Amino acid sequence: REYLETQIIPALPQDEIYRQRIREAMDLKTVFEMFEVKEPYSVDIEIDMKDGHFYKRFDFYSVDPESEYCIVLKTDTTAVRLEQLEQEERKRELEYSKQELADTDGIMADAGFGMWHMTLEEGKASRLRANAKMKELLGIAGQDLTEEEIYDAWYSHVPETERPGVMKRIDEMLSGKLSECINLWIHPDGHEMYTRFGGTVVADENGKQSLRGYYSDVTESVREDRAQRDALADALVAAEHANKAKTTFLNNMSHDIRTPMNAIVGFTALAADHIDQKDLVKDYLSKITISSQHLLSLINDVLDMSRIESGKMTLEETEVHLPDLIHDMRTIIHANVTAKQLNLNIETQDVVNEDIIIDKLRVNQIFLNILSNSIKFTPNGGTVSFCVTEKKSPIPEHAVFEFRISDTGIGMSKDFQKTIFEAFTREKTSTVSGIQGTGLGMAITKSIVDMMGGTISVNSEEGKGTEFIVTVPCRINSNSSKSEAIPELHDLRALVVDDDTDTCLSVSSMLRTLGMKPDWASSGKEALIRTKEAAKQTDPFNAYIIDWQMPDMNGVELTRQIRKIVGEDAPIIILTAYDWGDIETEAKEAGVNSFCPKPIFMSELRNVLSAPFRAASEVKKPETAAVDFTGKKILLAEDNEMNQMIAEAILTEAGLEVEIANNGAEAIDMMKKAPAGTYNIILMDIQMPVMDGYEAARLVRNLDDPAKANIPIVAVTANAFEEDRKLALEAGMNGHLAKPYDIPRMMETLRQLLA
Repeated sequence: REYLETQIIPALPQDEIYRQRIREAMDLKTVFEMFEVKEPYSVDIEIDMKDGHFYKRFDFYSVDPESEYCIVLKTDTTAVRLEQLEQEERKRELEYSKQELADTDGIMADAGFGMWHMTLEEGKASRLRANAKMKELLGIAGQDLTEEEIYDAWYSHVPETERPGVMKRIDEMLSGKLSECINLWIHPDGHEMYTRFGGTVVADENGKQSLRGYYSDVTESVREDRAQRDALADALVAAEHANKAKTTFLNNMSHDIRTPMNAIVGFTALAADHIDQKDLVKDYLSKITISSQHLLSLINDVLDMSRIESGKMTLEETEVHLPDLIHDMRTIIHANVTAKQLNLNIETQDVVNEDIIIDKLRVNQIFLNILSNSIKFTPNGGTVSFCVTEKKSPIPEHAVFEFRISDTGIGMSKDFQKTIFEAFTREKTSTVSGIQGTGLGMAITKSIVDMMGGTISVNSEEGKGTEFIVTVPCRINSNSSKSEAIPELHDLRALVVDDDTDTCLSVSSMLRTLGMKPDWASSGKEALIRTKEAAKQTDPFNAYIIDWQMPDMNGVELTRQIRKIVGEDAPIIILTAYDWGDIETEAKEAGVNSFCPKPIFMSELRNVLSAPFRAASEVKKPETAAVDFTGKKILLAEDNEMNQMIAEAILTEAGLEVEIANNGAEAIDMMKKAPAGTYNIILMDIQMPVMDGYEAARLVRNLDDPAKANIPIVAVTANAFEEDRKLALEAGMNGHLAKPYDIPRMMETLRQLLA
């Protein structure tokens, strides 16, 4: 002992603290017992020095059992001991974590959560422990992997672009700045996942920190959230676009409404100043009428768009004769076409079914919206074309009609073509182009076409013109009258003359259907040559169908020349898209037998060709005699004083007596007090104070006196839509007239109810 204390320990090369730790660690009694039991003695010493933490091992061996001397070997066991301690720590930590993860596995797994424990140490491989649900989410269920392999199974599937952000968020969890985040992760099967993981810091008894938390697949909720955000963003963009469009619309409308209003106010003042100059006042009134009609069209567009957006617009299908619909449309646009000296071409192709079931009003609205634009945007002298083609429908008893409306106008840009069917859009404002409008016409047209189950498209090029293509399906009217064969026309020759080849081919096809033998010529000169050749071969044409407007020779002049060759026998029919009233006298003097409007339909061609063969005994139906309203008395229920004055003036001019009630209640009171037969009809406004027109009509129908209860009642109202007409009829009224007053229609309604 004395030797160890005085010789060995002091000779050790470390400082006094080191030597003291050896003194404390060594059990000298055990060292001396070594000599007796003849077994080596070993001692491990842990030394915490300023320059580090060390582990030393001292092994004592006796040299000779009879001697008191021994050999002491000193070994540095720091590395081995630290590795041993780390393994023991990891074992304890793993056992604790396994138990902890196992305890939460069932509950959290049922909720879709996996549990994990992550250890990140500088200079060492990162480790990740996971429960069964976590392994399932990572796509490694059932695999026996080390903690390092589990960490790699997770981290290797984090997209490279996402890794810096993910590690930053983990550092923030370790520092307590973040508790949860959502990251993109690629599943081993290749599909993208969005995962939510949250972690909290935990420390062992030695103060070493790690992260423990939960993990779940939130892909669906993230996508739904993103879809919702995208939808909200789209809605915001749409709302901003709509607000901008409506602002532009209001700016445009401010100008467009004021323009006709300025004309109405201005010409009214001028008419008052020149009241004694009848012709001048008449001219001013005609201009006021035109401006009023334009203003009304602007208002109707706005109201129609409002009804479409609110879902209140409905279709009213009725029996329609297609030729009547097309000719009525031609009549409506004729004045505008003539005013701009435009060429109007209207033709048909393969039209077999002329009687159909469709909403005539809305179809007219489609045509007129497009045609009015074609006329407005086509310079003077240009051309507007309208072609009707019937196509087969896959549905029995149905047909599909294609309408092509084209012009040689200013066209439109590619960008504007993308938005032309959106509400409130106009390529140029009227203040720039000089052309007025609401920017609603094509949006309304598209909505109506969609409601009918059809399609609409546009092709246009700036400076060259525009073509709209509309297809509309409809039912075929099973009650349409079938044309009977005309034996007298069988094998008769006919010559079609028109500078438009399509018209020649279309009419020739119809003639063959009627049993005739058609031929055609594309000019007047060619027609004369064929006529002369047919006469020379003693095989003359039995009928001629000639276009009025042709480049080299018009139809009237060609008729004169043909009559010189064939005489008066063969009927000659003039085809025209224009009003023939101005040339009718001249044409008949030249030898024209009849006229037929373009586009020509089979029924019209058949009728005009069969006319010479009809029995001469057919008596023309007498025209309806004008109705005398003298002695008829009207009860007018109207609350607006100005409307009272206008209606009274119109009705008294027609010979009617008028008494006025200022609201529905007053009208009922007057009906009760007056003897039966005092009034012949009631014209009933709808929106009135005290009592509206609907309630007043119902009370009239419930009067005790049948003679009073059955009096004709007609709604005269600004509630001008189809649903308003139905409400009026449901309330017991006999008719419906819209304001502003359409005088001819009002007179016709009165004639029907008072005759």
